[in-house]
Amino acid sequence: MNKIIKEILKHIPEGKVSDAVFEGANIVLYTKDTEFFLKNDGLIKDIVQDIKKRVELRVDPELTEEEDKAEEHIRKILPEKCGVTQILFDSQRSQVVIEADKPGLAIGKQGALLREIREKTFWVPLIRRAPPIRSKIVENIRGVLYRDSDYRRKFLHKIGQRIYDGWQREKKEEWIRVSMLGAGRQVGRSSIYLQTPESRILMDCGVDVAGGKNGMFPFLDAPEFDINKLDAVIISHAHLDHVGFTPYLFKFGYRGPVYLTPPSRDIAGLMLLDYVKIMHSESGEGIFGADDVKEMIRHTIAVDYEEVTDITPDVRMTLYNAGHVLGSAMIHLNVGNGLHNLMYTGDMKYGQTALLAPAATKFPRLESVIVESTYGGKDNVLPPKQESDEYLAEIISSTIKRGGKVLLPVLGVGRAQEVLMIIEQLIRTGKLDRIPVYIDGMVWDVTAIHTAYPEYLNAGIRRQIFHKDENPFLSDVFKQVGSAKERMQVIEDTGPCVILATSGMLVGGPSVEYLKHLGGSSKNSLCFVAYQGQGSLGRRIQQGEREVHFATGSKQEYLKLNCQVYTIEGFSGHSGRKQLMNFFQKCQPKPKKVIVVHGESSRCLDLASSLHKQFRIETNAPKNLEVIRIK
Repeated sequence: MNKIIKEILKHIPEGKVSDAVFEGANIVLYTKDTEFFLKNDGLIKDIVQDIKKRVELRVDPELTEEEDKAEEHIRKILPEKCGVTQILFDSQRSQVVIEADKPGLAIGKQGALLREIREKTFWVPLIRRAPPIRSKIVENIRGVLYRDSDYRRKFLHKIGQRIYDGWQREKKEEWIRVSMLGAGRQVGRSSIYLQTPESRILMDCGVDVAGGKNGMFPFLDAPEFDINKLDAVIISHAHLDHVGFTPYLFKFGYRGPVYLTPPSRDIAGLMLLDYVKIMHSESGEGIFGADDVKEMIRHTIAVDYEEVTDITPDVRMTLYNAGHVLGSAMIHLNVGNGLHNLMYTGDMKYGQTALLAPAATKFPRLESVIVESTYGGKDNVLPPKQESDEYLAEIISSTIKRGGKVLLPVLGVGRAQEVLMIIEQLIRTGKLDRIPVYIDGMVWDVTAIHTAYPEYLNAGIRRQIFHKDENPFLSDVFKQVGSAKERMQVIEDTGPCVILATSGMLVGGPSVEYLKHLGGSSKNSLCFVAYQGQGSLGRRIQQGEREVHFATGSKQEYLKLNCQVYTIEGFSGHSGRKQLMNFFQKCQPKPKKVIVVHGESSRCLDLASSLHKQFRIETNAPKNLEVIRIK
């Protein structure tokens, strides 16, 4: 038995605990004494105070009420007004997940209804907000976590055994190394490998969708990387350049945890399944399949912002809001129980957007920061939000007047929802005529996820979501495009409209199909609102290319672009140069070392130089495969 569990059991009367297991960093005690479960006089709280770890008491799964009867009881206990939509039982862990339209009503005053459910059924209830927009794909992704409850319980226990393996053990010599397996002086294939004497951690594992066969994937063949010794993967957010290669790890045998926020877990599942579909449609095969994506989801551990959790014997993790997209996180690692505090920002936005609050700037301790520099160059000054909103309204209005359609290639996560909210507001306030806005690709399902996690959005949008009649995501101007046939109807039969379609860089996806049909007419407009990676069709069009070709199987299609082409930089989910400098100005405490990544070479070097000059701190802009000793 693990030392920490032995220590806990010393404080509990003999015979009261039937089993003691780990759920990742959490410790769960099971009891066959139902009275002890309901009334233990604060004993568990005292233990938590003593060992400073999360400890939970549940009834042994053998004694929980039968699922059918328990569901009947739950529905009787909860008021009809709370709108229960789904009840899911995790039979191996004595937990029941209850989805409700109004979670507050389901919880009851000071948790009274939750207590009643525990007393009547002996199940531990977890309340989740039901998304106002339902998505079958999202429900299937979440279902993976409950379908094989027995495996999940064993997996989480194994993780806990590894975490507490060194509890109260004398520490070895302490050091920290960081290897750049991707995103070193480039945008894309983010992958940062952190090593300590006790731990091997991978932060992000992405692809560069515009990188071609030789520049697409992270350098997992680096001599220091060994998949068999990998302890944990942490995903900052669900864009493909940060998560797109993670299922490949599972294809080759990794069975450890993947840490990320709950929205990032749901969105990553969607993005990766869509990526599998695109890979197969373009080349007939892919680097991994849908089964590998499901295996990844089965091994996820979702962590909320500012929730502190141990992830290895000598590393404790806290995720903070990065302001980039829904659920995007800055990864703060406390290494060696206070030896060093390092933060990897992932992609971040230190500025208010239509959807999200700015990135966090206050941390308990901070010595080193690994920061992105997508717009880190001196000339990367992003326009103010209001100016960008007005420019978008102007583009749409002028296109509609000449009877055309506006095509907005978007990333399925972030820019799409940002632009939807802006268009909805422009229509609601009368600055734009009421025109249909068609949504194609995974944008609809990702938007459904946004409605399920209002606590991750800024205060203004959150208030609107809580009132169904004000929820901007439910506006009747938004129309879902659900098939290739419907897509052709939008292209051929509808009049002036706005179309949001993935992919954002015109590298595969429905946006390319729309461009083929709409790009030849001068009535239409193509408007870029997201970063266009080097080598992508989107970047080439931005740079003036007007004769483009598409590969369709063995055939080549050519198109002369006659549509109007626009770029609006102000909708970026990345910080511009000024915001990046402001972030470090406001950062508390000030870091002593900054490593600049995820930017074109000149921008990485420029930002590193400016940070060194202004703040007198050590900076570095490593290339891929460089290794830095942090401590």
